[in-house]
Amino acid sequence: MTLIDHIISVLTVKYYKDIKMDWRTKLLSPQSLARTDFRSLATPVYRGSTVVFDSQETVKDHWEHAKAGYSYGLYGTPTTLELSARISEIEGSKHTFIVPGGQAAIALVYLSYCKSGSHALVPYSAYGPNKEIGEDLLAGLGVEVEQYDPMIGSGIENLIKENTALIWCESPGSVTMEIQDIPEIVAQANKKGVPVAIDNTYSAGVLFDAFSFGVDISIQALTKYVGGHSDLMLGSVSVANQIGYEMVGKVFKQLGLAVSPDDCSLALRGLQTLGVRLNHLEKSTLTVARWLEKSNLVELLFHPAFSSCPGHTIWRRDFTGSASVFSFLINGEILPEKVINFLNALKIFKIGLSWGGVTSLAIIYPAIERPNKDFGGRLVRLNIGLEHPEDLIADLSQAFKFLQK
Repeated sequence: MTLIDHIISVLTVKYYKDIKMDWRTKLLSPQSLARTDFRSLATPVYRGSTVVFDSQETVKDHWEHAKAGYSYGLYGTPTTLELSARISEIEGSKHTFIVPGGQAAIALVYLSYCKSGSHALVPYSAYGPNKEIGEDLLAGLGVEVEQYDPMIGSGIENLIKENTALIWCESPGSVTMEIQDIPEIVAQANKKGVPVAIDNTYSAGVLFDAFSFGVDISIQALTKYVGGHSDLMLGSVSVANQIGYEMVGKVFKQLGLAVSPDDCSLALRGLQTLGVRLNHLEKSTLTVARWLEKSNLVELLFHPAFSSCPGHTIWRRDFTGSASVFSFLINGEILPEKVINFLNALKIFKIGLSWGGVTSLAIIYPAIERPNKDFGGRLVRLNIGLEHPEDLIADLSQAFKFLQK
């Protein structure tokens, strides 16, 4: 606050105190009567739709709050922008837009980069709703979204067309955990001037440095590791340069993707413990996964740190760690009905979608689609939480008995 601002503030408070007016009018004054030199370790929660200006001459209406100052709560408050800046800082991006969820982040990227007549590429291992947007919403808008093999690497060059406007990556892939060769895909995309976007939720923006590998857009479902407690819905879209900032920013404004400052406050708190949680989750998850790998009831393990996972060597080259979600395939001799019995017998693991929180989760993917692969209702995904890993192993062990009954 400048000296002039401070003087104006003091005079305004004195005016409201001294002037004779009805008590109801006084209560509606937005002017703070308390001292304003309070400083906290926590970012304050700023709620508000209307931004108050000092004069008509200072009124503005612009989505670029981080650059031009605040104009309307829809485009962010100091709480929202603090979260945006923190995500940008850890991802190394030009700017980050905070949106209502991971799916909103995916939609924002598509609508910012694609138009009628565009062609986009998405791996068949991508998050299901990403593919659904392509098959439904974008198809209706005249955008062709083509699925590709996530292990294609430099072969992506053969799929890029004159009208290709975007290449999506997701590494690891959803459920089947394929690790993509991002540097090779980026190299081929750069030859044709096609931007590359990645769903970087698994890495929480820190286990895989997307922008150092040349990616143009990185999205996250902040609901998962950043929030960390399964109690908020937020997403982020981070861009590498000014071009991306302007393209995404204009659509961000037009879609009115406002978020709750309260949720942003929870996400900011989650960021403070992110390092501790990721370290603990990695150790516990590896302990559980190693136990599963030794079981004669498990046919395949889909975890980036294990050689059975597609792209394991790429993970070792490009990632700095692993996270809490992975999948395993139960032996083909086991009937799908028994797999359901196994899941229902779990006590500590809860049956639920999503991942990244403090509670361990399990879910079967009975109808997941992968070319030339039929998992026969035997593919199980786990999210390992903060429970003691030995307790989780004991829970899996007792539930495994239901596979053999």
